[in-house]
Amino acid sequence: MYPLLTRPSHRSGLKPLPVVIIGNGPSGICLSYLLSGYTPYFKRESLHPNPILQRKLEEAPEVSILDQDLDYLSEGLQGRSDSPVALLLDALQRPDTDWGGTAESVLRWRHEPSRAIPHLVLGRNAPGGAWHSIEGSMVTLSRGEWMGLPDLPFKEWLKQKRRGLRNNRATAEDIAQYYQHYVVKKGLQKNFRCGTVVTSVRKVSAGSISSHTQTDLQENSGSLWNPSEQSTEIFQVDGFFKTVEGDKEPFSIYAENVVLATGTYDSPTWLGVKGENLSYVHHQLSALEEAVKNNSIGIMSDPVLVVGAGLTAADAILFAHHCNIPVIHVFRRRVSDPGLIFNQLPKMMYPEYHKVHQMMKEQTAACAGPYECYISLPEHHVLSFGKDRKCIIQDKNGCQKAYKISMALVLTGSNPNLSFLPNNGIDLAMASDQPVNPKRNPIDVDPFSHECTQEKGLYALGPLAGDNFVRFVQGGALAAASSLLRK
Repeated sequence: MYPLLTRPSHRSGLKPLPVVIIGNGPSGICLSYLLSGYTPYFKRESLHPNPILQRKLEEAPEVSILDQDLDYLSEGLQGRSDSPVALLLDALQRPDTDWGGTAESVLRWRHEPSRAIPHLVLGRNAPGGAWHSIEGSMVTLSRGEWMGLPDLPFKEWLKQKRRGLRNNRATAEDIAQYYQHYVVKKGLQKNFRCGTVVTSVRKVSAGSISSHTQTDLQENSGSLWNPSEQSTEIFQVDGFFKTVEGDKEPFSIYAENVVLATGTYDSPTWLGVKGENLSYVHHQLSALEEAVKNNSIGIMSDPVLVVGAGLTAADAILFAHHCNIPVIHVFRRRVSDPGLIFNQLPKMMYPEYHKVHQMMKEQTAACAGPYECYISLPEHHVLSFGKDRKCIIQDKNGCQKAYKISMALVLTGSNPNLSFLPNNGIDLAMASDQPVNPKRNPIDVDPFSHECTQEKGLYALGPLAGDNFVRFVQGGALAAASSLLRK
């Protein structure tokens, strides 16, 4: 259904594409939708619960949101994102969702093919990005309806599958299928090239490409672009795609603008301690699922060590608990630390995470609690892993203890892999001497265009720009599409 890239045939002197998007998760899909001519307008008969926003929307209802002043429209909006355009699009699509309301979207979407901008979306997997790498039965942190993309409510899609949301939330498998369905339903497949790995993005002079050959990845992607006379520098995107036979075919394409939408699921964070590269130490939850599946770990095994105090660590604990596998849980923070994600989640909506939080509180090594097969070690950290599967753990006072374990899962977050950019993209970050990190050091972008402040023509969306939730990454796509249409 999603073509792997066609075999390259060389043509010389091709004009660059206007836009190449790297990453085919929710951000890339949403931007492709907007660049394909799908255009949002204010529904005249709608009444938005925010009277100031309603008044602004009534000023020019015949002008598409993409063509309006996003700074003006989003001024004064507040919510769970630091991105003003993310809050704007979320407020237009889900007017009062944070207050438990169910008001309908105030947007009407029109397909205006004349506004479409030729573009390509390059991704390693099927559309949906990292959602295809997450264990399918895992339940999303966000409410199910917040996982939906423009003009195709997730709940409606789920109803067609004759299923409902569990506790208002959805499984990762449902989400991955929905994103694939969305691309087909909206007719975006011709822009998607799956099975591609980008190895380099760099600026070259536009004059130099007429003497180069360009790989034909642009098949079916609309008319080729004529760069403006002033356009002196363009991007060269190199990489390879995996053929059905498993070979790697190199490609090279040129683009006037490149959008980074790769997310941050690529490289798990390491602790940097001795023995972390031993075969029993893993950095992904799937390793535990695999071990249970092939019976190498079970009820009688030594405990599994889980390091970390985020939701992935909690998912690992719930999975092990379900399989009656003993767990030693090590994390650096206090259980009462307000920065701990469990202290920010409503108990009613997330009962299973609340249960893990309770276990963390009540079942420390110092005092036995009601939960068998689980020990919580708050304010501890791992010093080393030994070849004999003994792990040395130290508490805040410097006391050390050795534990015999069957396997270790280091689940302390992940970092984006930007190795295809010069200097790993560090120069683009807010603090340009530190690696890009979605929480602490995102890429520095203009909030109303999502263009990188350090590199014109380069854009960043989603977690790379600090937006980690699907409901908010769509605003970044709106900002980028608005900027690209103006160009």
